[in-house]
Amino acid sequence: MSLSPAFGPPLTSTAVRLVLLGSGELGREVAIEALRLGCEVVAVDRYDDAPAMQVAHRRHVCAMTDPVQLRWLLDEERARPCARMLIVPELEAIATDVLVELEAAHGLHVVPTARAAQLTMDREGIRRLAAEELDLPTSPYRFCDSLAEAEAAVAALGAPCVMKPVMSSSGKGQSVITGLPDTARAWDYAQSAGRTGAGRVIVEGFIHFAYEITLLTVRHAGGTAFCQPIGHLQKDGDYRESWQPHPMAAGALADAQRVAGVITDALGGTGIFGVELFVTAGGEIIFSEVSPRPHDTGMVTMITQQLSEFALHARAILGLSVPADAHGMVPMLCAGASAVVLSQQEYEAPVIEGMAAALTADPAVVVRLFGKPDARPGRRMGVALAADEDVERARDRAAAAAAQLSVR
Repeated sequence: MSLSPAFGPPLTSTAVRLVLLGSGELGREVAIEALRLGCEVVAVDRYDDAPAMQVAHRRHVCAMTDPVQLRWLLDEERARPCARMLIVPELEAIATDVLVELEAAHGLHVVPTARAAQLTMDREGIRRLAAEELDLPTSPYRFCDSLAEAEAAVAALGAPCVMKPVMSSSGKGQSVITGLPDTARAWDYAQSAGRTGAGRVIVEGFIHFAYEITLLTVRHAGGTAFCQPIGHLQKDGDYRESWQPHPMAAGALADAQRVAGVITDALGGTGIFGVELFVTAGGEIIFSEVSPRPHDTGMVTMITQQLSEFALHARAILGLSVPADAHGMVPMLCAGASAVVLSQQEYEAPVIEGMAAALTADPAVVVRLFGKPDARPGRRMGVALAADEDVERARDRAAAAAAQLSVR
């Protein structure tokens, strides 16, 4: 992990260029942090006017799952002079074979690595790495390519269990199966709601956990650092609230850091990783998933830490170290919470109302709107953030502010 070279002005031959493959709200915050460090930012997504495009130097609209389109885009950017170019995947739905090929053939710098992007693009690659190669504790699971295989998996694993497309995010296509008759319904939903359409699913045995956390883990020039654990509330598999720190016994936190260190070391490279873990009533740590990029639940760090997860990611991928104490923990400013602002309907050019009421009711609350050009039911349009000495009070304040905001 060597230190980075100098940073030249954007749009010149000495620039450090970041190409964001995915330009949603998380990519937008990474772009802003990279701009603050003097980088040139190129934003890519499947639709125009995506949030990160609105702050980038340049944009591309591209079906990133199409290897021909993706290769053309990357070749075009490689042809433009710059001192250094980083490819920064910000979502899973990417033709990662192209990244692997260009990394091997042309030394393309993929964050954290092309292999990591490929392994984490679907649940099969990362689950087999964690459970079968690294021997980390996970839920029991089976991969299925047909309804008959899924029914056999449910019968073997028992109900309740969970079915998910191997390639999806934010809970899309995910169902809890309470009995064998639920399997056909869950299968149909998984086939229709996955990121790339119909395909393979994972059926997971249910874990009886006391709570679940996101442990943000940063591999950087100075080593590996951890943020304080983040608790979160999900609905239909999608994040609704998060808070930091989530209380943990010292032994459980140490075990969580060990598991996060093992999986992120195996993936390699630099940057922030969102490691999702279950914690049982007895303090056992069960690995769930990992994203080699900022995590949606980590938006709470925009108010709890001087360096948010996005600032940490930008520093790490650019070859810079990040501050950490003697225990490898990134410093916090305060406890805090986040609550998302959701659309209830479909809108073109949606308008967010209630900002004055939300901020007047609690002047210490911060609101971040994502600037998405359209809305649909359940789509995240913004987030309310609250700081407090008490996490539960912070949750209440963030939720109250988010409730003031509406989408029309």
